[in-house]
Amino acid sequence: MSGLDFRLLGPVGIWHEGRHLGPSTAQQRSVLAMLLLDPGRAVPMERLVDALWGPRPPASARNAVQGHVSRLRRLLAPVPLRYSSQSYCLDVDRRQVDLHRFRDAVREAREGEPAAAGERFDAALAEWRGPALSDTAGSWLPEVVGQGLEEERLSAIEEQSALDMTLGRYEAVVARLSALVAEHPLRERSACLLLTALHHCGRRTDALTLFRTVRQQLKDELGIEPGAELQRAHQDILHGRSSSTATKRAVATVPQQLPSDIQHFTGRESEKAALRALLSRTGEAPSRAVPVQLITGTGGVGKTALAVHLAHQIKGSFPDGQLYADLRGFGPTGSPLPSTDVVRTFLEALGVPESRIPVSPDARIGLYRSLLATRRVLVFLDNARDADQVRPLLPGSPDCFVLVTSRDALTGLVAVEGACPLALGLFTADEARELMIRRMGADRVAAEPEAIDSLIAMCGGLPLTLGIVTARAATRPDFPLAALLPEMCATDSGLDAFEGDDARSDLRTVFSWSHRALSEDGARLFRLLGLHQGSVFTTAAAASLTGTPLPGARRTLTELARAHLTDERTPGLHSRHDLLWAYAHELVHTHDTEADRQEALHRLLDHYLHTALLGDRHLNRHHQIPVAVSPPQAGVSVTEFPDRQQALAWFRLEHEALMALVPQAARAGFHTHTWQLARAARTFLYQQGHFHDQETMHRIALEVAERTAEVEAQAYCHFGMGQAQVRLHRYEDGRSHLQDALDLYAKLDDHIGQAVAHTQLAVLEGMQGHSAAALRHNERALVLCQAVDHRAGEAMALNNIGWYRAELGEHRQALQHCAEALVLLQTLGDAMGEAATLDSLGYIHHSIGQHEQAISYYERALGIRRGRERVYQAETLPQLAEAQIAAGRLGQARDTLCQALEKFEQFAPRDADRVRRRLREVDELIASRP
Repeated sequence: MSGLDFRLLGPVGIWHEGRHLGPSTAQQRSVLAMLLLDPGRAVPMERLVDALWGPRPPASARNAVQGHVSRLRRLLAPVPLRYSSQSYCLDVDRRQVDLHRFRDAVREAREGEPAAAGERFDAALAEWRGPALSDTAGSWLPEVVGQGLEEERLSAIEEQSALDMTLGRYEAVVARLSALVAEHPLRERSACLLLTALHHCGRRTDALTLFRTVRQQLKDELGIEPGAELQRAHQDILHGRSSSTATKRAVATVPQQLPSDIQHFTGRESEKAALRALLSRTGEAPSRAVPVQLITGTGGVGKTALAVHLAHQIKGSFPDGQLYADLRGFGPTGSPLPSTDVVRTFLEALGVPESRIPVSPDARIGLYRSLLATRRVLVFLDNARDADQVRPLLPGSPDCFVLVTSRDALTGLVAVEGACPLALGLFTADEARELMIRRMGADRVAAEPEAIDSLIAMCGGLPLTLGIVTARAATRPDFPLAALLPEMCATDSGLDAFEGDDARSDLRTVFSWSHRALSEDGARLFRLLGLHQGSVFTTAAAASLTGTPLPGARRTLTELARAHLTDERTPGLHSRHDLLWAYAHELVHTHDTEADRQEALHRLLDHYLHTALLGDRHLNRHHQIPVAVSPPQAGVSVTEFPDRQQALAWFRLEHEALMALVPQAARAGFHTHTWQLARAARTFLYQQGHFHDQETMHRIALEVAERTAEVEAQAYCHFGMGQAQVRLHRYEDGRSHLQDALDLYAKLDDHIGQAVAHTQLAVLEGMQGHSAAALRHNERALVLCQAVDHRAGEAMALNNIGWYRAELGEHRQALQHCAEALVLLQTLGDAMGEAATLDSLGYIHHSIGQHEQAISYYERALGIRRGRERVYQAETLPQLAEAQIAAGRLGQARDTLCQALEKFEQFAPRDADRVRRRLREVDELIASRP
């Protein structure tokens, strides 16, 4: 029957020309809904049973589902409801389902022109006829899926309202949001939009009443105050600020990333005057270039402190927000933060959903600059290594302002971008005295002028050391300053690179004063942080070093931050000056015993190992090589992750630390941690294309494993090494290591280890064009997995067999194997395996001339892989392009190849060359068209 309308957004059912056809029971509606959530995709029987009855279904559940499907078939005829391999699939056009019409219209509204977006939002929201899935059986559909769909609806309403605000349709916003805010008073964005719209409509009293109501409910129900945006909108109304400013703040995400202002900042008057002069010229003709203020100087001279203070003074001139990033140009490991990572962070701060952040670095930078093109934003780039690191982060708008700090002069930034340089010198004696007055009080300073003069001289005019000295003195308010001088001078420690002619200019001496003034717990944590080699560290890592609970570690870290020995960048994430780290590193090796250091390092390694293993399960849940890991030591804090994205974020944050920990563990004799850390980090390194890092890490681990003659460790390390070398196109080295891994796993009678080694050997053979050999390896992997009932491994082996049979021209068998693999993977919930199999099906259909089907499979695979597996996503793109070429879609193929090229350039130059050649061929085909 043509013209059927399937509905999920309200009463679930099937309609034809306005007449309700059914289903008549809640359980039938649940089955129908499950099939319509993703039409055309097979839904396993187990998933239908779970949706209807949850974890404890009746014995008759499967028969009941079959009965419901049978009745639905009669209702749906002639629409096909197919059955295969314990799964059901309903083949209907997505445009016949209200949920998918809603989503398509919302997407078109977001991507289209503002003038037409309102109509698309109207069309989307018109699809809703009540609470989604409310009349279905079981709890999962109405309570989990339904609530998620309701969140989509509310977000669409908010987006439409934000659009109307920009177009001046304030009455429409009030009419639309009044009931929504009454029903959902804790949705602060809705409240902020309604508050601002009421203000625009001249209903100031109503707006203020609304704020008081929302604020009280937030306090009563959540125990919190309104967020910054709602507070700012309230202040705009109270102070009668311009409607244009209020509107902009209501509809845009306003980042406020500046670190806290310096409480006792003093001096630098001439520098601040220079900045104000530059700021007054912002946006002037004729250049219309973005103004850039560059602050340079030696470590500890106060570049960041000055920049933070200046930023807070001028932030009122930038109502659209402030962005901040520590570029890590100079730190203990010397690994600057890539600009592309910074741009991603800035886009997230500007409210761009992760799914809409471009993969291409150039596209990402272009979106960043486009977002800032009509905004007044302050961009603070701290601790830059060189001009090339800064350039991609410069906005294009002259209405923005950029602050850059660096130890390097960055002459290229001055010469090319016209940055205004400011070389920061040491404090004058007057500035140092003023700082001490502010921190210790005028009376105390006036009472001991000679002691103050001596302290100023000892600090050598370096603001960092002045801050530490005054903190030291402030902790002993009853001590005469003169009595502190002998203690401060009596030290035999020092930083060799920063030794002076006497103690007054020796940074190590100054740092020792701060260490001695700390509490016992604070001093111990400061020293132990010298064992942590990353440029940032988490509260959990610090707690593990000391073996203390998280609350105690937080209190101790607060003490270190007050003493300016660490800095909390965001809640739970800390950093420290590289010179202070060097000093702590020396202290822990001179003040703490070897046993204490080993115990602390053991806890730190346990923290990273067990946290990384938990994260790895999110990245690679179904295809692990099993390994027995000892439980963490007492006092170790292990971080858990609610989802894959947070696990991936942790790995990205700790990448540098993990690379440093493996050689550190090897040197310290923690042999098991050495190879198990490599194993825990491998999936992340491999999926993100860090093949050189994977090889480096596993080479160190393998050397340790061979010295200790641990067969399991050797087997795994050979595998990790071989896998990386295959990806680096060092085939013979890779083959040797993978064969060693296979032999060792056979010696251990480890079927899964052998299967994984066979699978990687198949990859090697496949990359060299040896499809028959690759097929044999995968057939062996299948037998091994089946022998131990490793279903995920069995499914992937079936998929791989299908791929290589297709390469050998055996397409019918290939389709059979891949179809079997797909059902099994979907049953297991293995999204990554499913994506691999969809990729294989795309290849098979392309090989037999069914190019449109191939394109569909490739696009489904990419949809799963996007934002997850950078390497496999890159490999699918050229295959999709070939199917598009065969289908005559040359323009789309060119775009696809460009995406592939951008990805491969990041981690696989040889593959990038191959794509680049194919791109030239496509350009020639396009040019030759009549």
